[in-house]
Amino acid sequence: MSSAIGKMPAVAVSSPAASGQHILKNSRRENFPGWYREVIDAAKLAEDSIVPGCMVILPLGVEVWNQVKAQFGEMLRRGKCSHDYQFPLFIPSSLFAQEAEHVAGFAKECAVVTHHRMMVDGSGKMVPDPTAKLDEPLIVRPTSETIIGESFRGWIRSKKDLPRLVNQWCNVIRMERATRPFLRTTEFFWQEGHCAFATEPEGRANALKMAQAYETFMTQVCALPVILGEKSPGERFAGAVQTFTLEAMMQDGKAVQSGTSHYLGDNFARASHIQFTDGDGEKKYAHTTSWGISTRLIGSMIMTHSDDNGLRLPPRIAPVHVVIIPSGSGAKADKKAIRDAYIPRVEALFAGQRFEDREISIELDDRDEKELNAGEKGWDALKKGTPIRIEIGPREAQRETVTISRRDKDLSEKVEVPITDIASYVIFALGEIQQTYFRQALAYREALTRTDILTPEAMRAYFADPANIGFVRGKWCGDKSTEETFKDLSVTIRCLPLDQSGTNGICILTGRPATIDAIFGRSY
Repeated sequence: MSSAIGKMPAVAVSSPAASGQHILKNSRRENFPGWYREVIDAAKLAEDSIVPGCMVILPLGVEVWNQVKAQFGEMLRRGKCSHDYQFPLFIPSSLFAQEAEHVAGFAKECAVVTHHRMMVDGSGKMVPDPTAKLDEPLIVRPTSETIIGESFRGWIRSKKDLPRLVNQWCNVIRMERATRPFLRTTEFFWQEGHCAFATEPEGRANALKMAQAYETFMTQVCALPVILGEKSPGERFAGAVQTFTLEAMMQDGKAVQSGTSHYLGDNFARASHIQFTDGDGEKKYAHTTSWGISTRLIGSMIMTHSDDNGLRLPPRIAPVHVVIIPSGSGAKADKKAIRDAYIPRVEALFAGQRFEDREISIELDDRDEKELNAGEKGWDALKKGTPIRIEIGPREAQRETVTISRRDKDLSEKVEVPITDIASYVIFALGEIQQTYFRQALAYREALTRTDILTPEAMRAYFADPANIGFVRGKWCGDKSTEETFKDLSVTIRCLPLDQSGTNGICILTGRPATIDAIFGRSY
């Protein structure tokens, strides 16, 4: 955008909302879990289901997830990273059990179907019909490596069948004990990619490429300043040779693993008998990868960007960029004229206007004023995280202006903008809001990342104090047996960042010589 946009005429407008006023009952500092739940409830993103550990995702939550699907899906198509498929929800238990480390990693989370029919017993209860027991139990999909591997086995015969690139958007089931909406639920929605290659270098390159694609999407679209790194051996995906992770810091200092990408070696290929004939006629096992993001990404954005007034959605992911709110008092005829003539004029000015890769999305809140007045509509839009609110009343219509409030500004801050400048003003403001959210989150993470803790004693003393939150970046000796040293403090290795310093130091878990940089912290 031209710098002239930032200088266009805009008149500050007073607001009855006092600076520092907050809408939510809970605050992040005093009750972070209660605040998180209140943000979700106030924005109407999701609600609890009668099914334990599951949620009902409400329209706004669905629309945010649809933006993730549409925009990351377009990245996949442009990069020719995969083709979309849909695979069965049920996986035969024998198939799932083929890869020993994989089944061990998921055994405690699996939901299992054993019967195909129910009956009413003598006491009137619904129970499985003992005559309808399945010949083989079915696992309700917790992840799809094994079922997709079975298809790969049939599809891949020679080197010309490689690479094979597969993606699906679906739901999965993991029987979680402690659940939290969007962050950890029994049922959740995700994207999972699965690929097969002829060689190890191709497989490793694909796993890194997809982790970098996630990093681009999360930083540029979701405004999440994630740390891209490798998982330590004890934190790797079950059955993987190498796992890349994207770690984001929430406002309570905890990490959320916001996406992962795995190089599986030929482990799953051997288990699923995925073989191809090479150019020399030799039979070889394929090298496979898998990678995914889920609705947990929504939880990450809520906990990273939102404030004590409610949800804040980065403009590039927000389903609605601008909400128009009719306001002001006056005669019914004047109000009708504003609705019938002036508001359509304003809406028409956005026709064909784009912010980044999307057309600007405008929503008119024309609910009956007897239901909600203009002020209440404003609070509603604010709690839903809409980036920009535009108020239009008799004063604005008379002056050929609109009054604009931005979600990244104080509640009291409003500006009056001529309608001739409105589209350019809004496009510029959306870009600023996107950048502001990212910069604020990055500054917060950097402020809460310690690099001056150098010994095991200092590490324990730091995390033993509940007031100390955030990450510690320090040295690790690489010994897998040391990874649970601070398990009693719920501190783990979040990742081994790709931007390694290459310097020598002392392992802050053991005191041994070490060269590996690691990020330590608590997580969800």
